[in-house]
Amino acid sequence: MLSYVFIPIIIVLFLVILFSGIFTVRQQKAAILERFGKFKSIKNSGLHLKIPIIDQIAGRINLKVQQLDVLVETKTKDNVFVKLKISVQFQVIRTNIYDAFYKLESPADQITSYVFDVVRAEVPKMILDDVFERKDDIAIAVNRELNESMQDYGYDIIKTLVTDIDPDEQVKHAMNRINSAEREKVAAEYEGEAERIRIVAKARAEAESKRLQGQGIADQRREIARGLEESVDVLNNVGINSQEASALIVVTQHYDTLQAIGEETNSNLILLPNSPQAGSDMLNNMVASFTASNQIGEAMRKKNEEIEQEKKNQDDSRRK
Repeated sequence: MLSYVFIPIIIVLFLVILFSGIFTVRQQKAAILERFGKFKSIKNSGLHLKIPIIDQIAGRINLKVQQLDVLVETKTKDNVFVKLKISVQFQVIRTNIYDAFYKLESPADQITSYVFDVVRAEVPKMILDDVFERKDDIAIAVNRELNESMQDYGYDIIKTLVTDIDPDEQVKHAMNRINSAEREKVAAEYEGEAERIRIVAKARAEAESKRLQGQGIADQRREIARGLEESVDVLNNVGINSQEASALIVVTQHYDTLQAIGEETNSNLILLPNSPQAGSDMLNNMVASFTASNQIGEAMRKKNEEIEQEKKNQDDSRRK
């Protein structure tokens, strides 16, 4: 009767012991198998057998690429406190799984310590601007130091990145003010240059306008002189001498001007003198002025000739 009671119990114990000797390892994982507390073997992904009670799985290790983010606060050469976020990508070397499991208790803490050490040795050598410009140099220095150290523990450092640089809040405000002032300075320089170009262009346009205006006046006077000359020639051909012709032209132009003024209904211009003798008086005054000017010029020419002759005589006397 008792045998019938123990048989199911024995079967259940047998099945439990049997199934305890079967285990699986997931993809990108490795299991460390120990026998009586001593390392026996490393089992990769798949189905495996072990001796129940005698063999034990000491642990499992991740073979995927892992990332550890380390936030380091340090001071730059120009005494600015800054926080750097260092992202370290690492992986267990498949041929060194034993070292990765038994030599190092906490790889994350070990990597963090090395990152702190390297960053706080490199950043204080740089000013804040250099930290931003040379962040790749910091990442290379951290990667080099970690590779040299973590290889002995069975870990390979895939990549090290400086993913964030965060200066003190007051420093960021000061940098923003500096950048804003610099941009305003550049904008003012461009506005000043644009104003200078506008002034130069306006001055050139005005100069060109004056030149063309002067050229137009010169052309107008040249045509007027040519017309007067032709008018005098026509009057000379009909027996009127030059003085009479000039008087006739002046009088004609005088009355033409009066007629043009009279055609303007809203004109406030008053032409003085406005007597019939005005044209003749104007001509007489002009002729008298030209005559006096010619006399003065002739007298000055004769005086200069006398001075030159006197100097020549003195030079001849010295030579003798």
